[in-house]
Amino acid sequence: MTIKVEMTSLTTIQKVLASPGIGSFFFDDQAAIKAGARREGAAYVGRAETHGFKAVREPSESVSVMLVLSDGYIAKGDCASVQYTGAGGREPRFHAAELAAQIEQQMARHLAGLDVRHFRETAVYAEKILEDSFGAKRAAAYGISQALLDAASHVAGHHSMAQVIKEEWRIEQPIGVVPIYGQCGDERYTNVDKMILKGVPVLPHGLINTPHLVGANGETLEQYVKWVRDRIAQLRTSDHYHPVIHLDVYGLIGACAGGSIEATADIIERLERAAGPHSLGIEHPMDAGSRDAQIKALGALRQALKSRGSKVAIIADEWANTADDVHLFAEAGAVDMVQIKTPDLGSLHHAIDAILDCHRHGVGPVLGGTCAETDLSARATANIGVATGVTQMLAKPGMGFDEGFSIVFNEMNRAVRLAEALR
Repeated sequence: MTIKVEMTSLTTIQKVLASPGIGSFFFDDQAAIKAGARREGAAYVGRAETHGFKAVREPSESVSVMLVLSDGYIAKGDCASVQYTGAGGREPRFHAAELAAQIEQQMARHLAGLDVRHFRETAVYAEKILEDSFGAKRAAAYGISQALLDAASHVAGHHSMAQVIKEEWRIEQPIGVVPIYGQCGDERYTNVDKMILKGVPVLPHGLINTPHLVGANGETLEQYVKWVRDRIAQLRTSDHYHPVIHLDVYGLIGACAGGSIEATADIIERLERAAGPHSLGIEHPMDAGSRDAQIKALGALRQALKSRGSKVAIIADEWANTADDVHLFAEAGAVDMVQIKTPDLGSLHHAIDAILDCHRHGVGPVLGGTCAETDLSARATANIGVATGVTQMLAKPGMGFDEGFSIVFNEMNRAVRLAEALR
């Protein structure tokens, strides 16, 4: 298949440029952290365990892709990878200078002269080129597809990436506001205060990434959930503010429960009681070591909780790394929600397909990503969220909360207001 067009009346790509950049947090070696690497200030002390890492914590990197169009417009997107790159079946970490050079050297000749009107077609075309020769093909496809979406929006004349998505995927529902999900990072108390004061609908994430944050039988995490519940009651300025409590526990509840489904359910039930009257979501409650085993384990856990009358939402994260993976989790009914971790899926068209697939199966799509992304990638994916009506989407990038929340919140409202005005 080729979709190159050389007609001068069309808007085409003239040059492909790429510059190395940084992400908004760090790349962390999850295997080394789980093996006991010691936190010391902002750093970790210990030996790297994951391929591609020289240290347990390294600055996250990005690559800005710039497509110079024939009408002079420069479309942009940022390549990025997740904080725990190389873990849970994910692509290994990339190095920005190398990836930027490879994009300029190998993509320019393929993309030059490409008609950029139709995002979905150009994204599929670019991804096929990347498959053949790029080690960091998902990270590269992520950034290139953002630039192609930006280009398609520019050519369409309405300057809305959300509208391009809505039209190309024939989505009937209107572009609209969706709940934003806050991420507190290590500031598990101060940043929760900020979230409550700003009325964030889903909080706090919690970054429950070490066993001591859970406790031997979940007691430590239970106390934290009670604190969050009480803090909401103390700080909220309206009785109508009733956020969902959502915790990402990195498989550690299951680990603390010795891998037992029933013991994991016991802990989650106590957390649900502690969260009341707020709804509770638990992301990645246990890690079974592979995609198929994860689907089976989460399905069993979900059924065990339902049989007890629990309404806790079980959310898949690790091992749902591709649109095909997401489909299998959703089709199996193993979870209530799936995080669509956008850098893991690569080209943006996969994230859109995965979200719509979740809707078809009655599973809530959580449009996620990572603290290690950039402002450009966050804005592009915010347009996906409002176009597809996701259950919730992550405030990103960074771990400071305020910055990521403002980027996603403002882009969401820009897209919604434009859709209303141009209807």
